[in-house]
Amino acid sequence: MNSIPLLTLTLFAPLAGAALIAFTPKDAGKAVRLIAFAASLGSFVGSIGVLLIFDSAEAGFQLVEKVNWIPSSGASYHVGVDGISLWMILLTTFLTPISILASWNVAKKVKAFHIVILILETGMLGVFMALDLLLFYVFWEGMLIPMYFMIGIWGYERRIYAAVKFFVYTLAGSLVMLVAIAVLYFIGGRTFDLTELYGAGIPAGTQYWLFAGFFASFAIKVPIFPFHTWLPDAHTEAPTAGSVLLAGVLLKMGTYGFLRFSIPLFPDAGIRFAPWLAVLGVIGIIYGGVVSIVQRDLKRLVAYSSVSHLGFVLLGIGALTVMGTTGSVLQMVNHGLSTGALFLLVGMLYERAHTRKIADLSGVNRMMPVFGGIFLFVALSSLGLPGLNGFVGEFLILNGAFGPIPLLSIIGAFGILLSAIYLLWAYERVFTGEERLPEGDRRSIWRDVGRREMALLAPLLVAILFIGIYPKPLLERIEPSVQRVIESVQGNRR
Repeated sequence: MNSIPLLTLTLFAPLAGAALIAFTPKDAGKAVRLIAFAASLGSFVGSIGVLLIFDSAEAGFQLVEKVNWIPSSGASYHVGVDGISLWMILLTTFLTPISILASWNVAKKVKAFHIVILILETGMLGVFMALDLLLFYVFWEGMLIPMYFMIGIWGYERRIYAAVKFFVYTLAGSLVMLVAIAVLYFIGGRTFDLTELYGAGIPAGTQYWLFAGFFASFAIKVPIFPFHTWLPDAHTEAPTAGSVLLAGVLLKMGTYGFLRFSIPLFPDAGIRFAPWLAVLGVIGIIYGGVVSIVQRDLKRLVAYSSVSHLGFVLLGIGALTVMGTTGSVLQMVNHGLSTGALFLLVGMLYERAHTRKIADLSGVNRMMPVFGGIFLFVALSSLGLPGLNGFVGEFLILNGAFGPIPLLSIIGAFGILLSAIYLLWAYERVFTGEERLPEGDRRSIWRDVGRREMALLAPLLVAILFIGIYPKPLLERIEPSVQRVIESVQGNRR
């Protein structure tokens, strides 16, 4: 164990903040907000420490901490980080304090809201750090409950329906995965340790069934078509913070799961089914793009765009090339930044107009020129404009997939055209043209971006531009770990 358990401190700082808030007086709303923000910021500082210590030349797990948890069953508190999980951890700790700031005006059950969001952060971080399957499953299920409450209590009109649908879908897939974990435990030497299970020599026929068990959970979480139907409702009805974390982090757990667990644990099944993952990814790219074009609700449009963008990630993973998979990991980060920013902007627009219907809005640029410029900047990053973050990931994915699966790469490239259509057309309808705005005092309602809002958006805009211009710091840490996974899969085939 390291002399300073940096991963543990980063992991449990939000939970400590939640415990402190629990003992804070109910009417101390400002103190609750400050504690929540400080706890999430402390976790972000810890993740920056992880980044500074991380050795980009090392492909394996680093900063590993391992303590016996349930010795009789072989379960342990085993956490670590590599180039694949590093950026997921940073993305989580980066978006959470932004989400808390975005929820500064929440007035309903303020204590409970901030406790929920901090517990959710610990659950998300645990998923990306865990190197023990039982520990992973505890965190995987643990973050399901706070997200359920966030949608169900602080969501919009159909929040109960959306929360129950999200919970049932996710729980159903998780229970199937739990059965697969139990079977893997018994045939893998009665251990939950991920590093010991890699290369365990599981018969190919058994691998197929276990791969399917993990697939059930990860496919729903991504979500892969046709398991996506919970996503638009959850995104649309969730509060802004819930939408940002759901799109920015939770969806990546499915694609991360394929890279961390499904493919390296079951190499024969992974190689056999990887092309089908790519096929499902391309279906998601085209389907999500087409459905986004016809959406009438701006938030629902952004929600369906996630189906399309996560399809690119699946395409890169399914190619099983170093370039394509590296692009997929980078694109997970890119999607979290761009789509998280879009949900923030839609939330700010809703606060002013009290509507998300595209038909009810027009000419917003006349009243909010700075806001309109920021929205266009983020939309361009989401559709993959060269010089912004989305281009780098999509280029690597399509280029990496072209060698082994050229037809799928070509079809997937049309998704970029579709994203340009639905994003720019939505921008044209909402922000340009003659003013068609809700009645009221337009000066107070249609104020431009304020200081707090700019403080929320500025870090995201800087990150979007930085990755687009200089992605090397991310790529040089991702690629060695990706190459290690690909080589492990090839070497452990039976």
